[in-house]
Amino acid sequence: MSSGEAAALGEGHVGGTGLPFDTSMAHQARMYDYMLGGKDNYAADRAAVEATLKVYPDAAFTARANRAFLGRVIRYLAAEAGIRQFLDIGTGIPTAGNTHEVARASAPESRVVYVDYDPVVLAHARALLDSSEAGATDYIDADLRDTAAILARAGELLDFTKPVALTLVSILHAVPDADDPHAIVARLLHAVPSGSYLVVSHWAADLLGQETGDSLRDIGSRMVQQSLALRGREQVARFFAGTDLVDPGLVRVEEWRPEPGTDGAGRSSLWCAVGRKR
Repeated sequence: MSSGEAAALGEGHVGGTGLPFDTSMAHQARMYDYMLGGKDNYAADRAAVEATLKVYPDAAFTARANRAFLGRVIRYLAAEAGIRQFLDIGTGIPTAGNTHEVARASAPESRVVYVDYDPVVLAHARALLDSSEAGATDYIDADLRDTAAILARAGELLDFTKPVALTLVSILHAVPDADDPHAIVARLLHAVPSGSYLVVSHWAADLLGQETGDSLRDIGSRMVQQSLALRGREQVARFFAGTDLVDPGLVRVEEWRPEPGTDGAGRSSLWCAVGRKR
């Protein structure tokens, strides 16, 4: 895909704040795609993954566990919690089991809005922009930090007087402390009514250890306009202020309501939780 193709696919979307399309530098979404067995990645991404695996051998397991966590959460929200609206921020490159696919398997009328700002993700946006007779899907090209733009555009499809699931899966650690990610999440939660849900997974400083964390931050510093802000359990818990955590609370991603036969070949370093807004 060329940068021109990415730009063309992005026309008409909110934001225009996308990352530069540079295949010579690694990007988190493409690295994640590679670890999940995808094909939308480049030599720099694969090299960065190999470097990551040298300092953190469970990185690929963590990616798989995180993706599986997303699937379990969306099934829970759609099938058990009765949620029919989803705002998925930090979508990443589409792969099997996207939010709208999982939600519609239980509730065909589900409405899903995806948010990302990466040109590779934009190139796949058309695959996500499908609507069933009952449900609908939209895509917003915007930076997580631009909450006003996200909420304004999402409000064209979602009804913010009814519960919404906010999913921020493996994205908040890309937001440095200087940008106050806790305030960003608070603004998003403020926009949705009681009975809405917040879903977060986040790289964990206290699970990785100092040496491994420093090595991963060094790798992250060489990626396209991205950084890795590791946070401890208490910092991750702060994102859920004003919510009640769904059992089992704040745990590693593979420990959140695991299904029989779950891959036990490693241990992740991602904290996760699901909170219901009071």
